[in-house]
Amino acid sequence: MTHSKDRIAIIGLGYVGLPLAVEFAKKFFVVGFDINKNRINELNSGIDKTLEVENDHLKSVLTFDSNATRGLYITDNIDTLTQCNIYIVTVPTPTDALNKPVFTPLIKASETVGQVLGNGDIVIYESTVYPGATEEICIPVVEKASGLIYNKDFYAGYSPERINPGDKKHTVTKILKVTSGSTPEIANKINELYKTVITAGTHLAPSIKVAEAAKVIENSQRDINIAFVNELSKIFRLLDIDTKAVLEAAGTKWNFLKFSPGLVGGHCIGVDPYYLAQKAIESGYNPEIILAGRKMNDSMGGYVATETVKMMINNGATIKGSKALVLGITFKENCPDIRNSRVIDIVRELKSYHVNVDVYDPWASKEEVQHEYGLDLITNLDELKSDYNAIILAVSHNQFLNINLNQLKAESSVVFDVKSLLPFNTVDARL
Repeated sequence: MTHSKDRIAIIGLGYVGLPLAVEFAKKFFVVGFDINKNRINELNSGIDKTLEVENDHLKSVLTFDSNATRGLYITDNIDTLTQCNIYIVTVPTPTDALNKPVFTPLIKASETVGQVLGNGDIVIYESTVYPGATEEICIPVVEKASGLIYNKDFYAGYSPERINPGDKKHTVTKILKVTSGSTPEIANKINELYKTVITAGTHLAPSIKVAEAAKVIENSQRDINIAFVNELSKIFRLLDIDTKAVLEAAGTKWNFLKFSPGLVGGHCIGVDPYYLAQKAIESGYNPEIILAGRKMNDSMGGYVATETVKMMINNGATIKGSKALVLGITFKENCPDIRNSRVIDIVRELKSYHVNVDVYDPWASKEEVQHEYGLDLITNLDELKSDYNAIILAVSHNQFLNINLNQLKAESSVVFDVKSLLPFNTVDARL
């Protein structure tokens, strides 16, 4: 059902869209569309600053011929999309300050697709949403913008993204893909389309709603399990027990689920449960466990900062005007992604005690951190001071293993290892 004449448009060239576009471009003509002109120029020069696609790999599929039969044509010109018949939307789905789902990027992307959609075309969504959102929110927008009728003039599908930023082992082609479609025939076509690039295989869900639900519970499940070990970490700290040692001992049982305490941010685990919770509340059910997990995980940054201040006081430090160093600002290790990083909670809580805070991260972009969080990031190790009253290792970048913390510490300094990266006898506390 899938044939080489299919021309694919990928709407959104971030962590999800670009790797997918590159893989499809090996077998199809792909238009990579994004509204960020700087991102377009960067990619057309063969550079991916997210580091999800190697530059040589990107350059190997780039084409500047909009009439090519294969390759990736990257543009912000909407007119180029008219030659496509399959549209894959990979824009972010964030939450606002009150943790309410923000559908603006998805709605705008749907309007864009609607402006260029033709008879018989297919639009596939990969953005994480709550069950029903594709057909309740996105499809009406497409219908209005296109003047076409759903499941008569055009069709839809949902295939949730499973990108893990920074993971070079579980890349897009090596992760089994869930697919779905608005009719049985379209579902099969979409499934066959993804099979052309996903070597790990596909799973065809019986409906779009099932595929949406499967995605959102993947991350909700992880969120709840991490919340459990975060609570254990708080309890064991009161009992003067090393949480890591406890988890290692418990992990010797064959069916023990291995999760580690820490900060839960990023574009998935720290966000998606709120989408499911919102839909549950709208449907008349109060999701107690999901929201309890979110509350616990959202509290961890403030908890780390407060516990650090307590240790500083016990060591005789004057808190107001003291100096603290936070190592890492990205939401996970060995990755430049700063989206929804909960490290900022540590920084803000420390500053509420009038502590002077430096943040060092060799992976993150100074400009992005300034824009997103208003922080003057340090990216050069030589710029660090030598008299920090507290050092908090918040992200386990490989580079931090080689830092001599003793050269950065003031007298009676405290070290809080959030990620349990460092030897136990070299730190004062860890989760």
